[in-house]
Amino acid sequence: MHAELVRVALHEVDIKIVAGARMHVLQWRHNLLWDEVLLDGKRQASSHGLFNREKVYGLVFGRDADGRGGDQVMLILDPGYGAYDYTHNGQKLKGVRLESVEGTLVSYGSLDPKALEKPATFADWMKKSMGMDWGADPTRRPN
Repeated sequence: MHAELVRVALHEVDIKIVAGARMHVLQWRHNLLWDEVLLDGKRQASSHGLFNREKVYGLVFGRDADGRGGDQVMLILDPGYGAYDYTHNGQKLKGVRLESVEGTLVSYGSLDPKALEKPATFADWMKKSMGMDWGADPTRRPN
């Protein structure tokens, strides 16, 4: 099984899942009073309310008529909205993660294990947090 993020926006997440010869589309939608998870356009789960909605969804797809078999996945969302991102024209979710029995299929943002790694030096921290290189580049010649 293989998955990749197609879109991450403020109220929408789209993930393409390829299992064998079949492709599925997993979607999360945030509405005013409810959130919903869709698989191939059909609602699989929903969470209602103004606050404290569900952030972890367990899904099984590809079962036979008797309810046996299928692929199990777990969708985890971090909707704690971050600061305005000028490079992507708006806000996005902080993190998305899709897990299967075999391991992590997709991880993004705050739910990516790489996001938890601490920088070794101040220059690494500046580059990671602000996108700045600190100090002179030894390969660059002065003008």
